[in-house]
Formats: sequence, C-alpha cells, structure tokens
Amino acid sequence: MQTVDEALDKLQKSAFRRKFHLSQKDREYVQEKGMDVIRSHGEDFIAKRLAPAAIPNDGKQTPMRGHPIFIAQHACACCCRGCLEKWYRVPKGRELSADEQRRIVNLLMRWIEREMNGR
Repeated sequence: MQTVDEALDKLQKSAFRRKFHLSQKDREYVQEKGMDVIRSHGEDFIAKRLAPAAIPNDGKQTPMRGHPIFIAQHACACCCRGCLEKWYRVPKGRELSADEQRRIVNLLMRWIEREMNGR
C-alpha cells in the first residue's frame, strides 16, 4: 500500500492532475477557516458526494472550483468513482468504507497542506 506522499508524487506525473493549484482566494479561505474546518468540510463532501454505492451524477458531482476540497479532489483523482477506480482500484457500485473515506480525506488534506506550504 502506498503512502499519502507516494500517491501525491505519482499524481504529479499526470499533466492533468498537476495543473490544479489553490487560488489566492482558496488559500485565504483555508487560512480564515483553519485546517480542522476544511477537514470537516472534506469529510462531509466525501461522505455525501463520493461514498454512496450509487451516485446519480457520477463524474460530474465535483465542481472544478468553489472550495479548496473540490480542487484537491481533482488534483488527487478523488473527484468521482471512475477516477477512484482508475487510480486507486476502488470499485464502483459499492459504498466506501469509513476507512476508505478517512484515507481519501487524509490525501486531500495533505495535498492542501502542500499547496499552502508552496510545494
């Protein structure tokens, strides 16, 4: 099993995934709310938009902007079940476990942390 940093390094090899970065507005939002609040938002978004076994608008459920978690989801290939299957071999059609959701949120938060630190 790969570590969070190994996954992020692998994602950086994708021209599509590495083009995502937090905007200044996103950075300000993270600074204003704090990482604990952003994590809470991430947990909520993943539970509602990615974890269910059947997602009616799968592939279109994650906006390309509007919240730092959304940007992180695209950068980390956690934006839809198709990307989860392709990048992490998480099969479609079954609910994500609590552990899988936790790992996804950890990955997203680490990506945001890297972005906030200029990496």
